[in-house]
Amino acid sequence: MSERRGYYTDTTDEQWALIEPVIAAWKAQHSSVSGHTGRYAMRGIVDALIYQNRTGCQWSLLPGDFPPASAVKYYFYRWRDDGLDQVICELLRCQVRERAGRAEDPSLVVLDAQSVHAAVNLHASTTGKDAGKKVPGRKHGIAVDVIGLIIAVVVMAASVHDNAIGTALLDKLATTTSTVSKGLVDQGFKNTVVEHGREIGIDVEIVERNPADTGFVPQPIRWKVEQTLGTLMLHRRLTRDYEGNPRSSESRIYWVISSIMIRRLTATSAPTWRGL
Repeated sequence: MSERRGYYTDTTDEQWALIEPVIAAWKAQHSSVSGHTGRYAMRGIVDALIYQNRTGCQWSLLPGDFPPASAVKYYFYRWRDDGLDQVICELLRCQVRERAGRAEDPSLVVLDAQSVHAAVNLHASTTGKDAGKKVPGRKHGIAVDVIGLIIAVVVMAASVHDNAIGTALLDKLATTTSTVSKGLVDQGFKNTVVEHGREIGIDVEIVERNPADTGFVPQPIRWKVEQTLGTLMLHRRLTRDYEGNPRSSESRIYWVISSIMIRRLTATSAPTWRGL
């Protein structure tokens, strides 16, 4: 194999140091019975995932100087199933919040969902058509804190009502953190979400749009979730849902926000979409 080229999406030494201990600990807990430690460096696997998320390329089109696509795919699915993607995301989120002078866990979150088109090869049982936005595909639901960091992710068929997305997000929040007491949603969510929030101790408020407003008008605090959804769309693997398993779509989102947070923690900027 030729010498590694290096891509602007690659982690720097400082960035890798933020997540390497977590992956090393996972690796130690999943050692081979024969003692084999694996042929490929974990940093190369992570760099390949970040590259794929940003560029949107297929598994088979990963550049040859990354570890083989079969190895990258293997770890992506293993880390997804073991929840390592969420562990890394939570660790980084706590560090970003502390650096911003906030507590590790939020008390207020904002919920929203975005419908995206699905690839043609996805099974019909996991996709549907958003009746309102006329988008055939899946809904990506997220809950973020007041600085736009993702706390929970849910991916379902686009035909699913926002109430189901909101209820699932609230359940995830309840198991992820015990500090959330307030949630903001838009008018796409109904009283079902408000009532479910009340049952689990989260006060959900439906933010009403001013009838006099025309076009897109950012709502105080709630606009942060819109900003995060827009940032996710800068990563081409998320502009359309290509994942056979919705859980893989959730994992992609966790990895994307994690790559954003390691840049924030190391004061490293990324090229804009205009340079892609």
